[in-house]
Amino acid sequence: MYRTRTTNNDLDQLIQLLSRLPGLGPRSARRAVLHLIKKKDVLMRPLATSLATVAEHVHPCTTCGNLDISDPCHICEDERRDRGTICAIEDVADLWALERAGSFRGLYHVIGGTLSALDGIGPDDLNINGLIERAMEDEVSEVIIATNATVDGQTTAHYIADRLKGANVRITRLAHGVPVGGELDYLDDGTLTAALNARQNF
Repeated sequence: MYRTRTTNNDLDQLIQLLSRLPGLGPRSARRAVLHLIKKKDVLMRPLATSLATVAEHVHPCTTCGNLDISDPCHICEDERRDRGTICAIEDVADLWALERAGSFRGLYHVIGGTLSALDGIGPDDLNINGLIERAMEDEVSEVIIATNATVDGQTTAHYIADRLKGANVRITRLAHGVPVGGELDYLDDGTLTAALNARQNF
């Protein structure tokens, strides 16, 4: 017997699940599901297998918070990395962005978000204590605070800097200013002010 109701329910559930992903609403999710069904053998089945594999084997690194199949992760285990420098970031996506740029060869620490009084997120809700403990290690000489240039990101950066005052490390912050290829006319006032304040000798 043809199970129309069950099939429709399965499709609806898949659409609802996909619509919860960042950047995907119900309409985009429906289009994605239709595309997956049309490419069942070359896309849908491999995707399902990959999702199951990642769900089973990928976990947060207990040292830095990165996502990996090993613990410690491959970055923490890499002896070629500069073990004296730790870059504190909000999320794993920020770690991926820095790795994609290829300009940082130190270690990372994912704090898991930002302090936010409105959302009820305090220091105990983030992995800040783990960062302080790592900064106390003898081999660590610098902590780069790389939180985003938002109000919550700046608040979190100042809080971390205050907590690190007891550690014998250099505390630095990512520069904020004019992006490469950016035109002054299109920049907001905050970015222009930050760029002026962080100006360098020419």
